[in-house]
Amino acid sequence: MLSLSHHDRGLLLLLLAAAVASRGDDDTYAVSTCRSRPYLCGGVNISYPFYLASDDAKAVPDHDGESYCGYPGLAVICDGANNKPVLKLGDDNYTVSGIDYANLIVSLADADAAGAGNGGCPVVDHNVTITPPVRLSLILHSVDYLFFFVGCSFGPEAEPAPKPPKPPTIKPITCGDMDKPASMTLVLPRGEVPPGDWSSACRQIFEVPVLKSSMPPDAQDPVWRKDGYGKALRAGFQLGWDRSSGGPCGQCEQSRGKCGYNRAGEFLGCLCADGGSCRHHNKRTRTYIVASTSSLLFLCLVVLTFFLACKHGLLPIKSKDEPRIESFLQKNGNIHPKRYTYADVKRMTKSFVVKLGQGGFGAVYKGNLHDGRQVAVKMLKDTKGDGEEFMNEVVSISRTSHVNVVTLLGFCLQGSKRALIYEYMPNGSLERYAFNSNMNSGNLLSWEKLFDIAIGTARGLEYLHRGCNTRIVHFDIKPHNILLDQDFCPKISDFGLAKLCLNKESAISIAGARGTIGYIAPEVYSKQFGLVSSKSDVYSYGMMVLEMVGARDKNTSENSESSSQYFPQWIYEHLDDYCISASEIDGETTELVRKMIVVGLWCIQVIPTDRPTMTRVVEMLEGSTSNLELPPKVLLSSQA
Repeated sequence: MLSLSHHDRGLLLLLLAAAVASRGDDDTYAVSTCRSRPYLCGGVNISYPFYLASDDAKAVPDHDGESYCGYPGLAVICDGANNKPVLKLGDDNYTVSGIDYANLIVSLADADAAGAGNGGCPVVDHNVTITPPVRLSLILHSVDYLFFFVGCSFGPEAEPAPKPPKPPTIKPITCGDMDKPASMTLVLPRGEVPPGDWSSACRQIFEVPVLKSSMPPDAQDPVWRKDGYGKALRAGFQLGWDRSSGGPCGQCEQSRGKCGYNRAGEFLGCLCADGGSCRHHNKRTRTYIVASTSSLLFLCLVVLTFFLACKHGLLPIKSKDEPRIESFLQKNGNIHPKRYTYADVKRMTKSFVVKLGQGGFGAVYKGNLHDGRQVAVKMLKDTKGDGEEFMNEVVSISRTSHVNVVTLLGFCLQGSKRALIYEYMPNGSLERYAFNSNMNSGNLLSWEKLFDIAIGTARGLEYLHRGCNTRIVHFDIKPHNILLDQDFCPKISDFGLAKLCLNKESAISIAGARGTIGYIAPEVYSKQFGLVSSKSDVYSYGMMVLEMVGARDKNTSENSESSSQYFPQWIYEHLDDYCISASEIDGETTELVRKMIVVGLWCIQVIPTDRPTMTRVVEMLEGSTSNLELPPKVLLSSQA
């Protein structure tokens, strides 16, 4: 089934309206009677384009049956017993708390929550469903979400399988019999939902829109846990609607008239501003109109379907690079992971709702596989290149299997749509924790954690250089490409610039410089420094480690001498003093800091042959500092 975006649905409505308008003004028949007087229900003014569901007026008293003036689906039921207006969305009732006709906004609240009064702790058992022909949509800038996890049971903390243990910060709703562990119900704001396979622990999960203004600054506030979320539900959410912009209804409203529809949602005619109506055609004329309009509608739908199918990559039309990529993938046999369609990618990301990051390659979105596993979906921008980066990433990372290399779970290649599906890293990239200029103490990693990340990254690079069946040189080692899992275990990612080479091959041939300024080895952009090889990754790694050292100590950025001098040169000259000040006279920490600095200085030697291999880097990090000697100072110079 073709899934349409808001923009695509708008385009569809415009085309259909244009087709209806093609009948011409002379063929437009109008409403003979259409009582659409305003009605006051519960203090809310119900008027066009809303209408009272109990209104027995008929727009056209003929075989089409009961009709109304207003937009399809905007019938409001006035609950006489409670004196409250109710609007039905899908199969669920929502209390109308107000309608702003000037700004085209209707405020709704779940009828069950609204009926709970000021006490209790309501539980919502459905999502908000808006289906055509209802022309309402969420006002995104005013909306946040509450998640209800219903019927949850968790395993013991020591035995996470087959169900995850209950997070210690999550407290259940305790109302009536809902305090039983077997029927635990949780409610959380979207930003407080921790990662995990909730679908295996809870019977049902519902996502409910609420106003941002009703959300608390702290979701763990006991007052919020007791009653605050109920107030948010009763405050409800806002939907907007658009006025008709084309077709006979648009023409009708431009003349200050009101559009009439039958119960099937078909436009019947216009109630003029003066209360009169246009001429009414006989049944034969209307049959002719329906037949001719149907033909034109069908043609419009065919054209629109073809356009949308091309746009969403649902037609077997290949980009100019796709045959070359397909051939490349076939030659590599079954090495590459599972292949998904673009429709699969949209489903797993819920049409790209949660964006994790943005880069020059495109954007990364959060998603879920059908088995509940969380994934990060990297959507590549449409490029004019030959698809080399895409092939590199799919084939290179598919050859790897290491705890310090990110796992590629699948990919999508369909027309111009290219996507890579990775395992989800809840702690983001290393850059987020150690290199953010706006970082606070909560994002500042300890020296011990930074050292673990440095040695884990070194092991991952050693594996790529020596442990794979085919040696891989990454060419873009930097903090942004080191991802951190829930335990801050580092994983190397982004193999778009990687090169595959034979195990015994030492030199690599590349066309032009590749990498990120500040981390590129000298030989990559100038042959006078030596041959391009795996030692180029060693240089990038060394620059990253030294940057980790400098970014961890805030005193360094405040030191005018160090900030005005090339940092590797400055730290070479102040090594002992820096290690002691950074570790606060802690012997073990001093050794870790010294290891990172000395190893980093060796890795950034200008001549590639003077740099250690990644195997030697791991040995130096795991060994004693007493065996580490500083490299020649003369070889240190700024390569920026």
